[in-house]
Amino acid sequence: MNEETSKVIVEKEVEKKKLDNSKVADMAQVEGHERFPDAYTIYKADEIESVRVEDHSFFFKCKNGIILKIEVLTNRMFRLRYAIKGDIQRDFSYAIDEGFTKKEIKIDFEENAEQYSIRTSKIWCRISKSKMLVHFYTINGLAILEDEEGFSAKEMILGGLVDVGVSKKSPEGEQYLGLGDKAFNLNLRGQKFENWCTDAFAYGKDTDPLYRAIPFYYGLQNGESYGVFLDNTYRSHFDFDSKEKQVMRFSAAGGEMNYYFIYGPKMTDVATQYMELTGKPELPPIWALGFHQCRWSYYPESRVRELCNTFREKKIPCDAVYLDIDYMDGYRCFTWNKDYFPDPEKMIDDLSEQGFSTVVMIDPGLKVDEEYDVYMDGKEKDVYCKRPDGEIMMGPVWPLNCAFPDYTKEKVRKWWGEKYRDLYLNKNIKGFWNDMNEPAVFHVHKATFPEDIRHDYEGESCSHKKAHNIYGMQMSRATYEGLKTLKPDQRPFVITRATYSGGQRFATLWTGDNVANWKHLRIANRQCQRLSISGFSFVGTDIGGFAERPTGELMVRWLQLGVFHPLYRVHSIGNNIDGTTALNAKLNEEEKARDRMDQEPWSFGEPYTTLARQAIEFRYQLIPYMYTAFRDYTLNGKPLIRPLLFEYQTDDNLHGRDRDFMFGENLLISPVVRPARRKQKVYIPEGKWYFMNTANVFEGRQFHTIHTSLSQIPIFVKEGAVIPEYPVMQYTNERPVGKLILHVYFGKLKKESNLYEDNGNDYGYQEGHYCLTRFITEGLDTYFLLKRETEGTFPLTYNACQIFIYGLPFVVNSCLVDEHEVELSNDNSTGSNICELNILTGFSKIVFQ
Repeated sequence: MNEETSKVIVEKEVEKKKLDNSKVADMAQVEGHERFPDAYTIYKADEIESVRVEDHSFFFKCKNGIILKIEVLTNRMFRLRYAIKGDIQRDFSYAIDEGFTKKEIKIDFEENAEQYSIRTSKIWCRISKSKMLVHFYTINGLAILEDEEGFSAKEMILGGLVDVGVSKKSPEGEQYLGLGDKAFNLNLRGQKFENWCTDAFAYGKDTDPLYRAIPFYYGLQNGESYGVFLDNTYRSHFDFDSKEKQVMRFSAAGGEMNYYFIYGPKMTDVATQYMELTGKPELPPIWALGFHQCRWSYYPESRVRELCNTFREKKIPCDAVYLDIDYMDGYRCFTWNKDYFPDPEKMIDDLSEQGFSTVVMIDPGLKVDEEYDVYMDGKEKDVYCKRPDGEIMMGPVWPLNCAFPDYTKEKVRKWWGEKYRDLYLNKNIKGFWNDMNEPAVFHVHKATFPEDIRHDYEGESCSHKKAHNIYGMQMSRATYEGLKTLKPDQRPFVITRATYSGGQRFATLWTGDNVANWKHLRIANRQCQRLSISGFSFVGTDIGGFAERPTGELMVRWLQLGVFHPLYRVHSIGNNIDGTTALNAKLNEEEKARDRMDQEPWSFGEPYTTLARQAIEFRYQLIPYMYTAFRDYTLNGKPLIRPLLFEYQTDDNLHGRDRDFMFGENLLISPVVRPARRKQKVYIPEGKWYFMNTANVFEGRQFHTIHTSLSQIPIFVKEGAVIPEYPVMQYTNERPVGKLILHVYFGKLKKESNLYEDNGNDYGYQEGHYCLTRFITEGLDTYFLLKRETEGTFPLTYNACQIFIYGLPFVVNSCLVDEHEVELSNDNSTGSNICELNILTGFSKIVFQ
C-alpha cells in the first residue's frame, strides 16, 4: 500500500484526532488493534503502472496494487471490477442470466501520454493514467458518464471491508430513474437511497429502504441515456447528488466493486440490454393476468365458497382467490387447518370448476416443532441457516420459533421445491405466494437475521451481510424451479415480496403493505412504473390499500389504475375475526358486519359495485392486448409500463411528470389519482392520439384538459394502432373465444400492431404452437388500408371479427375485403367518424375508400 495514495485514520473517542499513516501502523503492530477499534484504511487508485490485455478484457494495475478489470461485453456494454488486494474475486452472480454471452465485436485499444482508450462502434472509454479515472463518451466525444473521484474503498482494522464505491460527475440537469421500488418521485436526483430488503409495513413516500434490492439506475442528460447496474449483494447506497455538488456516488458495504455500464442512447435500449444481462421471464399462465382477490385471511371453507359464489352471482370477473397464513395448521407451511378446511382437495376442485385458481401463501420460516415433519426433515437433511458456531439460527415470525432454509445451497433449493408436491400435484393449487422473505423476523431490532448468520452461497460460505438481499430471490427461485420439476409442462405462477435484480426470471412482485389513501394510490402508480423499467414488469399493488380501508371512490380509481398493472390483485389486512368463532357461526350481527368490511368489488355498495365491475370487465377485454405486450417483454425485454419521459426522453415538457405512462406499444394511460377529480390536464407527446374508442383526435406536444367521470380514466391510442379485444368473460378460460374485436385508428404513416395468442397454459408456444397476427395500417386523405398476416400453428377458436374504424377523414364509399365488396354495418356518412365492419377473421386485406 502506497502511503501517498492511502491513509489510515484512527478516531479516538476522547482525543478525536487523526494520526499519520506510519504512526498508526507502528502503534497497531506494537500495541494491538484494541487500542484503536475504529481505525480504518482508505484505498484510492494512484498511477497506473501496467496494462494486460486478454481477449475482450483489459487489466490495469496501479502502483499501490489496486486492479481494475474492464471487460467489453457488447459494443454498448462494459463491465468494471476493482480489486484492492490481489486478484479479482470469483466470477459468480445470482443476477446474471446463464444464457447471457458477450458479443464478438471490433475493439480498438490505444495509449497516449495521459490516458488509455477503448473504443467500440458505439462507446469511447478513456482511463486516465494518473488516478485511473474512467470516463465514458459517445463515439463523437459527447460525455455520457465520467468519474469524479473514481473508485475508493474503506477497510476497518477489526471489521474488514465496509465500503466500496465509485463517485461520478453529476452535471446540472441530469436525471436519474429506476432503482426498483423506491416510493419517491420518478426523478431521483437530489436524494440518497439504500438497498436492503426490509419489511416496511405501511411505508410512506420517504420510507427507505423497502422490500427489494434492485441496484440498477438510468441516467439521462442532453437527450442521451445510459444505465448502471451495481452487481453487489451487500447493503448498497446510491447518492444522486443529495449535497448539490454535482457529484453522485454508488457504493456497497462490502464485497467487490463490480458494475456494468450500459449505453442507450434511448432508455428503451438500456432496458432491453439490462434484460438481456439479467434475464427475461417466461410467459405466465393466462389466468394470472385475470383479476385476483385476496385478504388476510379468507377462512373457513364456507367463507371462501361464499366469496367465490358472490363473484359469479354478481357477474364480476375473477380468476384467482388467495389463502393467507390462516389456512395452515398453526402457521406450519405445507399443512392445512382441518377445522377450517376439512377437505381442501374437494374445495379446490370445486373452485376450479367455477373457474377459480387457488393461490396459497408459503413463508420461509418453518415452525420449530418436533411433531412437524417438514421441520424435522429439514433438520435431518441439514438445510437451515446457522450461526457461526454451527447452531441452527432460530427466530420468531408467525410461529414464535422458526428455522430458515438456506436457499443459497442447491440441495436446499431442491429439497424446498419437492415440498410443494402435495399442494401442487395432489391438491391442484395453481400458484404460490412467497411472503416474509426479506427475510423478516419479528421482535428484533433490525427485523431480520443477525449479520453473522452463515450461508452456503453456492459453496463459498459467507455471512448474512452478503446473502440478505438475495434471500427472497433464491426462495422464489427454489419455488419456481420446484414447480417446473413437478409439472414440467405447466407454466408456474410464483409471487414474491423480496427479491434482487434478476429475480424477474422466477416470480412476479407486488409492492408490499401499503395504505388505503390517495397518497398511496399515487405512490402505487410511481412504484409500478419504476419497477417495470427496473426489470420487473410483472408487478402490481395491493389494490385499495393493505392497511386501513378505502372509500368507494378510492377503490374504483385504484381498480381503474390496476387494469394496467399486469398483476391485478386486491389485498387487505381484513379484520382477522377469530377463525374458531367464525367456524362455529357464533358471530353477532355487529361482528358479521365488521368481518365483511373488506375490499371485495361489491363492498362499497352502488354506484361503486357497478363501476368496479366495469373496470374489471375492461381488464378482461384488454387481455389479448396485454398478453401480446407481455410476450414482447419476454422476447426483447421492453418494459410493459413506461413513464412518458422514458418513451419520449427528448421532450422537455415531460420532465418532472410522473403520473401518466405508456402501457404496451400503443396506449397512453392518465390515471385519476386525486379525489373528486372531474377533469385533469394531460400532456400528449408527439404525434396524433385518439381518446380510446372514439374518433376524438388530440395533437401531440400540447397540454389538453380532459373531463374525467368516475366511470373512466383518460386513455389515448396512437394513430394507426390496432387494439385487439375479447368479449367479457367471468374468467379467462370460461369458454372458447367466439369473436375477435378490433379497434382500428386511422393514421397516415405505415404502422404495425400485433396480436399474440396461444393456449395460455403450457410450453407449446416454444415449439411454434402459437398464432402471431400482424396488422399493418396505412392511410391517405381518401384511402385507408388494413392488412393482416399470421404465423404459427395454433388454431384459433373464433372465426368472427368485429372491426371498429375511428377517424377516417373521408366518407366511405367502398369497402373491399380481399378484393370483394362488403357492406359496412355502420358507416360514417352521418358524421360520426366511426365505421363498423363484421366479417370472418381470415381476411388478408381491407381497403376503405
